[in-house]
Amino acid sequence: MKKTISIIALPSFLFAWIMVDQTQAKEIVWKEDGAKMVLIPAGTFEMGDHLGNMVNASPVHRVELSAFYMDIHEVTVGQFKQFVQDSGYDYKRWKDIIKYSPTDDHPIIFVTWYDAVAYAQWAGKRLPTEAEWEYASRGNLAGKLYPWGDDVNHDDANYLSVGGKDKWNKQAAPVGSFAANGFGLLDVAGNVWEWCLDSYDNRFYHKSPRINPISARWSIEEVMKDYVSVTSKRVLRGGSWHSAAGNMRVAYRYNSIPRANTSYLGFRCVVNVD
Repeated sequence: MKKTISIIALPSFLFAWIMVDQTQAKEIVWKEDGAKMVLIPAGTFEMGDHLGNMVNASPVHRVELSAFYMDIHEVTVGQFKQFVQDSGYDYKRWKDIIKYSPTDDHPIIFVTWYDAVAYAQWAGKRLPTEAEWEYASRGNLAGKLYPWGDDVNHDDANYLSVGGKDKWNKQAAPVGSFAANGFGLLDVAGNVWEWCLDSYDNRFYHKSPRINPISARWSIEEVMKDYVSVTSKRVLRGGSWHSAAGNMRVAYRYNSIPRANTSYLGFRCVVNVD
């Protein structure tokens, strides 16, 4: 299979590169929840903070990932409603949601990590690993701070305060309100933080496996199967409408207890490519 290598000069004479399968990204519609998903091709990338100012995102290390499909946008209020209706799942935060995500086209919020995994199981999906999330967020753009480059303004994403295309002060924007990244993903920066499958370990990058890594005591399949027994902190990525611009950096790592549920926590799902 043909591959392409991109080499990009970085400050301090560093170099970053991404190698991906040279295949045009394709979209699918997932039957169970009607979500549009985009193919994230198998590839190798440099994971972590190239500028060296985020201790928990160092050292930069090479990661190799298998292909997967990812939801183009965050799971919406409408999709989560369908999950609750179909499954009978116990969810009681609807009144809280209205203030911050007022329509079915807004991202679901006030969801715990357990809520997110329960939805993913119902839909026949799973949460992305932290490595998958960062790789997808970079959009085949190596060595940059954000999914679109090194500069940021309110035309790019929904984050703290307003301006430009960002009209949503103190609440989430409808999904798809900003331009897609290089892989065709929407809102991977800002809007709502996104739960990842991994447990949080601030030194994981010092010992991370190279191929399909996950920071957890168990495999991906074991975490999804026995998720109700999880108690350790989980990784969050992407920043939110409540965050400063720096929190939206593709390498920025955040975390919270799995029972956390606030007006700026959401998620999106992935599925393996057979």
